[in-house]
Amino acid sequence: MCTLPLSKKRCMSGPDPKASSDCPSACSVMFRVPSDPTNGMPKTGRATDIDEGLYSRQLYVLGHEAMKHLQTSTVLVSGLRGLGVEIAKNIILGGVKAVTLHDQGTAQWADLSSQFYLREEDIGKNRAEASQPRLAELNSYVPVTTYTGTLVDDFLSGFQVAVLTSSPLEDQLRVGEFCHSCGIKLVVADTRGLFGQLFCDFGEEMILTDSNGEQPLSAMISMGTKDNPGVVTCLDEARHGFESGDFVSFTEVQGMNELNGISPLEIEVLGPYTFSICDTSNFSDYEISFKSLPTSLAEPDFVITDFAKYSRPPQLHVGFQALHQFCAQHGQPPRPHNEEDARELVTLAQAVNAQALPAVQQKSLDEDLIRKLAYVAAGDLAPINSFIGGVAAQEVMKACSGKFMPVMQWLYFDAVECLPEDQEAFTEHMCLPCQNRYDGQVAVFGSGLQEKLGKQRYFLVGAGAVGCELLKNFAMIGLGCGEGGAVTITDMDTIEKSNLNRQFLFRPWDIRKLKSDTAAAAVSQINPHIRVMSHQNCVGPHTEHVYDDNFFQNLDGVANALDNVDAHEFWGWPLLESGTLGTKGNVQVVIPFLTESYSSSQEPPEKSIRICTLKNFPNAIEHTLQWARDEFEGLFKQPAENVNQYLIDSTFVEQTLHLAGSQPLEVLEAVQRSLVLQRPYTWADGVTWAYYHWHTQYSNNVRQLLHNFPPNLLTSSGAPFWSGPKRCPHLLIFDVSNPLHLDYVIAAANLFAQTYGLWGSQDRAAVTILIQSAQVPAFTPKSGVKIHVSDQELQTTSCVGEGDNRLQELKAMLPSPESVPGFQMYPINFEKDDDSNFHMDFVVAASNLRAENYNIPPADRHKSKLIAGKIIPAIATTTAAIVGLACLELYKVVQGHQQLESYKNSFINLALPFFSFSEPLAPHRHQYYNQQWTLWDRFEVQGLQPNGEEMTLKQFLDYFKTEHKLEITMLCQGRSMLYSFFMTASKLKERLDQPMTAIVRRVSKQKLGRHIQALVLELCCNDESGEGVEVPYVRYTIRRSPLHPSTSFSVKSIYFRFSHSGGQH
Repeated sequence: MCTLPLSKKRCMSGPDPKASSDCPSACSVMFRVPSDPTNGMPKTGRATDIDEGLYSRQLYVLGHEAMKHLQTSTVLVSGLRGLGVEIAKNIILGGVKAVTLHDQGTAQWADLSSQFYLREEDIGKNRAEASQPRLAELNSYVPVTTYTGTLVDDFLSGFQVAVLTSSPLEDQLRVGEFCHSCGIKLVVADTRGLFGQLFCDFGEEMILTDSNGEQPLSAMISMGTKDNPGVVTCLDEARHGFESGDFVSFTEVQGMNELNGISPLEIEVLGPYTFSICDTSNFSDYEISFKSLPTSLAEPDFVITDFAKYSRPPQLHVGFQALHQFCAQHGQPPRPHNEEDARELVTLAQAVNAQALPAVQQKSLDEDLIRKLAYVAAGDLAPINSFIGGVAAQEVMKACSGKFMPVMQWLYFDAVECLPEDQEAFTEHMCLPCQNRYDGQVAVFGSGLQEKLGKQRYFLVGAGAVGCELLKNFAMIGLGCGEGGAVTITDMDTIEKSNLNRQFLFRPWDIRKLKSDTAAAAVSQINPHIRVMSHQNCVGPHTEHVYDDNFFQNLDGVANALDNVDAHEFWGWPLLESGTLGTKGNVQVVIPFLTESYSSSQEPPEKSIRICTLKNFPNAIEHTLQWARDEFEGLFKQPAENVNQYLIDSTFVEQTLHLAGSQPLEVLEAVQRSLVLQRPYTWADGVTWAYYHWHTQYSNNVRQLLHNFPPNLLTSSGAPFWSGPKRCPHLLIFDVSNPLHLDYVIAAANLFAQTYGLWGSQDRAAVTILIQSAQVPAFTPKSGVKIHVSDQELQTTSCVGEGDNRLQELKAMLPSPESVPGFQMYPINFEKDDDSNFHMDFVVAASNLRAENYNIPPADRHKSKLIAGKIIPAIATTTAAIVGLACLELYKVVQGHQQLESYKNSFINLALPFFSFSEPLAPHRHQYYNQQWTLWDRFEVQGLQPNGEEMTLKQFLDYFKTEHKLEITMLCQGRSMLYSFFMTASKLKERLDQPMTAIVRRVSKQKLGRHIQALVLELCCNDESGEGVEVPYVRYTIRRSPLHPSTSFSVKSIYFRFSHSGGQH
């Protein structure tokens, strides 16, 4: 196994840290650039033009330089079965210069198991030619052509990267030798049932620009010693997060100026806040050398995909060579689950192993593994192709761009856990082909599973990138494609241009259409037999009448494709949870009673920026961008909403006065400004307001801050106040010839005008004239103005005295709603992806002006949109790989696997590349008396008695005392307390004889809709000895389902949803 150190880049700063983009790269890349840069690009653009509207999410993964290199790379994809089309799809979406599809074979029924761009009417046609029109639709910037001849040397020499799939070993060796000698990068990929193989050869010299894609860490220095080695100490606000062996660069260090601007230095970590600088003045570039395919076949290096299967790569290396020999001898792979062919493959593998070099030769061949390879080698599975295809496509992008660490050089993967747990009952007869689209899958799992898949009823939440991939895989494996089966998909969003780069079911003509409807229609073209119902609902408490008990009781499982967690808490069915972040992705499988729930583990909370840092002491561009976003909300959304509420709600002022801290004063002052003091009547008024506001934020407020805290101010300990994380600001002078200053005024004036329903303008000359005629009021800093230095100081300050008097004045000064009849304002919701709406124009200008105030390096629009818009970087390759892994777990779920070790949670990072698989955790077990229970268990109580009357609170309490020997000391439904032992005697007497639902309605002040069949109740109980015990929750049934009037649930039934009033389990 070959392992190489990762090149890590870090930035270090003195009191004023530079942006991470200023950190010099530790290494560079060498690669060949094609001579014809314009071929394959639109006639109106250059080869280096990047459509940021289309590629925005991918750009945050790869960066502009890598994208430019992708756009100059031509790629050959040979073999257009399921794996080849998956790779082609991903690299076309990625935006390479051009793709040529090669295949000499014709479409067969078995191809339809995973080749999603072949139709039943394409049987007998050339696979490449039948797929080309549909692949070409994916990206208009990427020409897609076909070739059906032999892969001769002259043809191969026209490509930067060649990808071989489903090819004989003889062809792989011939093409591999030629590519290695000519500097053509080679990727070889193959899938055989539940097994996958990947090989990369990117030449003898490859130097990476970036091995992992991670943003450099930054830390602020408090001091450094002048020693050998020197010791650097960071501010104790946060741990530096570095590791020994990292490389760091220094900027803005005062007193040891030699550190500024020197080449990155290797460090040794001494503690969470300290590290020493090592002498690495002669370190060299990071270079990788690849062996040719013939050489590497004999002397392989492996990437481990599953450390629980550490010994399998060399075993499968032998097995795949034996499989190639078998196919060459018989003209076909081993017959599915045929013992005779399996024995022959084992014999061939033993011969291959015997001839292997001593370093590679296996002392003991895993014959059971080789037999399983033989059993399934004839199969063709969409999930395996999705995973290997996603990984292989990412390797193609690495080859084109030099971005991220390549696979060195062999990768093997298997998912034999997907096979039936009871394999003795599995026979060859079950796997015979039937000449239908599922033959490739039946060859692996048999016809029984295929029938089960067809009957499944699944709920897919989200039709974004992950949702589209899941829906495609569902269609290919036949989920919900049979009698009684169905897939319900819901998504509220409409399609935007940036979606087209990853959400491959959508096309440019689908923009502004609903995602769920469009995805459902598109996947029906892939498999006409799939039954898809599309919804446009958000899954949450307010849609419980849609996604009610009847809906969930008819499901077999849920697949989540959301990028938020709001809806996760609703589900108690088998759940496939998957997500991506750039090149990283994860899959979690949740099986009721077998694994822990989704909610059992929580992600760490997102780091927040301190209020005082945002308001007065920013030191990083992230601070100024968040400040600019807050400005947007505080200027163009919140005041308009408050004004509208004031005009229609007579209780608005009184409700506002009950808000905490200084909020009442801030809200009412904003209402007065919007209605009276700053209300514009013309476009010129809006320009004047924006011009004045520029001076308020970037000149006047800075003057006041420096009046309170002069540049030379010392703290009580004698240290400079403006040091460490506090940057000393300077005021700006407005310059109408400065584009940034004018950008701010134009954007702010247009947005301000929009909130009043006024027309705006982008005429810079006209705006300049208006500015020149405006007179800015003089500003003098005031004494006695309180500026908080810390959040603690801010929290301890209360709004009393003068604030109360000011509130009364404001109440009297506000115009009555009757005095402004028909007036309303128009709040603006921030939308980052529309470049014509002034939203990002304002945020970029506001942030960079504030950054200039504080000498913080500015951020371009691309980076600003990422941070301010909280964009999740995404790329099609990761999505495909992750969804492939999720659908492998789906096979196990549908078969009903009961062994915990059969399931796999996974985490991948294609940039490294890194793969981690682990068993899900079992649910924690609790006990009362001799009864064990987990979070999946519950008490079932039928509230509706045989006589038609509902159980009273007294009967409920008595039931638990009699049936379970438990004394209830507290009973809650959501946030409503229905009973407690400390309740007053009068209240207790009043409630004991009331029906349970009557108490719930009275306490929660909410009605119980007819869609609610049961309530979720929480208990606190004592056992017979008077000791408190932990017990499951209660499902209290209040009406029978109209679809299932005689249904009764056992204690082990699955129910894991919000209660009516919002409490969750």
